[in-house]
Formats: sequence, C-alpha cells, structure tokens
Amino acid sequence: MGLLIAFALTFLLLLAGALTLIIRQRNLQIWLWNYLRQGWRAPVPAGVTRHVMFCFVDHYEPMWKQPDHATECRRVARWRQEYPQLCAGLRDADGRAPIHSFFYPEEEYRPEHLDALVELCRLGLGEIEIHLHHDHDTEAGLREKLRRFTRTLVDRHDALPVDPLTGQVRWAFIHGNWALDNGHPDGSGCGVDNELIVLREEGCYVDYTLPAAPDPCQTSTINQIYYATDDPEKPKSHDTGVRVKVGRPPSGDLMLIQGPLGLMWRNRKFGLIPRIENADIRTSSPPTPERIDAWIETGIHVEGKPEWIFVKIHTHGTQERDTDTLLGTPMRQAYEYLQQRYNDGVDWKLHYVSAREMYNIAKAAEQGLPGEPGAYRDHVVPRPLYRPRS
Repeated sequence: MGLLIAFALTFLLLLAGALTLIIRQRNLQIWLWNYLRQGWRAPVPAGVTRHVMFCFVDHYEPMWKQPDHATECRRVARWRQEYPQLCAGLRDADGRAPIHSFFYPEEEYRPEHLDALVELCRLGLGEIEIHLHHDHDTEAGLREKLRRFTRTLVDRHDALPVDPLTGQVRWAFIHGNWALDNGHPDGSGCGVDNELIVLREEGCYVDYTLPAAPDPCQTSTINQIYYATDDPEKPKSHDTGVRVKVGRPPSGDLMLIQGPLGLMWRNRKFGLIPRIENADIRTSSPPTPERIDAWIETGIHVEGKPEWIFVKIHTHGTQERDTDTLLGTPMRQAYEYLQQRYNDGVDWKLHYVSAREMYNIAKAAEQGLPGEPGAYRDHVVPRPLYRPRS
C-alpha cells in the first residue's frame, strides 16, 4: 500500500510539474485566472434579439518573408480577384456583404498594392487601417512614421477619413509583433512607453491588436471592450483598464476592442491539455462551426448591453499556406454557417462590420442609443470615400 501511495504521489508531482511547464511555455499565467473567473460575462434577457457584430481584421503583409516584387503582387492580386467571388450572394441582416479590414503595414507601403485594395473598398468589401512593425523606436520616430503614412493614405488613396473640423486623420490600429505600448517583456518590437498617448494624439481612435496569446505580449485583461490610460513611464499600460459601459463617459487614452480568447476544451493536445482559442484563422486552425459558436458564446460586449455581441477574428492574409482557407471553401462555409445559425431575424441578427464600423457601434452602445446596431456604422467616424487620385 505504501508503494502505491508513493507511486501516486510521484505521478501527481510529475503531472503538476508538466502542467506548470506548459502554462509557462504558453504564457497562460498572464490571463488564465481572468479566464477562469469569466468576469466579462452577463446574461441576455429572455426574448431579446441578440445582434452579432462580426469583424475580420487582417495583419495584411504583402512583403512577408521579403519575397520578390512579383510574389508581392501575386499575393495582392489573389485578394483583388477572389475576395469578391468569396462574398458573392452573402448578406447579413442589413443586406451587407462581408467586409474585410486590411491593416496595412507602414513599412511595407507600395502604392500599387494599396490601389488594388482600394478597388475592393470601392466595392464595399473592404476598408484600410494602420499596421506598424517597429523596434527600439522613439516617440519622435513613431510620430513621423504615423504622420507620413496616414497622410499618404489620405492624399494618394483617399483611404482614411479626416475630421472636417480639425483636419486630423482618423484610423484604427494593430501593432506588429503584438508589442503595443512596448509590451514585450524583453523590450523588443516597439520601444515607446507612451505609445498609447502618441497613437491618440496622432489620430488613432481604437486598437485591435489583442488577443496576442500565446505571445507574452498578451494582457491579463481578456474578452473586453475597454479604455486604457497610458503611464508614459511604464510599458504595457493597456494590461488593465476601464470597461466601456452604457451611460459611462469615455475615459483614458485609447479604446481597445479584443477578440475572443479562451481554451478549447474539446480540442486537447495529447488528449489532455486544451488548446488556446485566440480567434486566429489559418489552414491549421480553420473557422469551423464549433469555433464560431465559441466566439459568439464568449459574449464580448459593452457593459450593460449584452445582447450586442462583438466578434473580432484575425489573420495574416498574404501567407500562401493560408490563402486557400481564407479565400476558399472553409471561409465560405463559415460565412454560410453564420448566416444560417445567427441570422434568423428573431433570436439572432448578423451584422458584417469593418473595424471602423465596430468601433462606431460600440460608441453607440456606450451612449445608450436605441434601435438596430446597423444604423450606427458611421456614427462617430465616417467612411472614407476612396475617390480616384491622380
């Protein structure tokens, strides 16, 4: 009997050690406690129609792995040619087709690539926002990059809105390598501790970087829409913040809208350890009905309005290994499932939204505005016109 007890204790110690190692390797210690608490959840009143705001953001990098120019052009051309085919016949509760938010990297700018994406935007199938990879940067360097690139997108492509009163260019943001506000533990991938302040002052109104798991840049705050206040002397000020709430005035430097993050209890490594669900779409992690249900079940919402559910998924759309998934049958079937399951007009209504539109609808919820969320797509920040430029 003593030998059996010793064996059992040894096994439990080994198991505990293995789990601790896995938790550290996947950086689960950053957010696991908040996931187990499920503190963002709220019940939806019976009989109330639930609205799903479905937003697909793309860390769109034609120069991924530094190919030749012809390869870059082929990557962009596939999206220009095949994305309209993917969306043909698909419509949400507002009669809108899926809309893809292309977060284009400042450091990869080529006018011919943006011109092709603008053509999709003119068809109502896309919008363009800001992506940036930088390292060991300074505040001055960051401001210069943002001002130059955003003005180029306005003056050359008419691809970002401009505040008519102030002349300020307005845009949404995704940070390259997840390192928003110098948030990587080793200090790489950014360098600017007051980045949230800089972003706000240069015209950014919302960030869509998260979730970043399993990367160590992941925040302890998960599955929320919230405001972060920058401490200019410290990194990763967005680790916590104040939830956006119906009737509560906005606070802080920047709104963050997070995508779903959790654990896949039915998809386990070695049959034991649940994999991380981080809303990333790839060939290795396609958008299955089970995942779609999980994203919506997560229930990300503006506090006080749980019937408006915000689902933000993401990808890196120019990597050849994933393009057939993103532009082919898996994504088409995902959209068809969304419309079949979550757009009956009674219990559910589906709304395909861009990153800009999702922000506007979140602001409408914050202000307690009545009616359908689709009415607020242009509530605060207007849509660019994408007029031809010489």
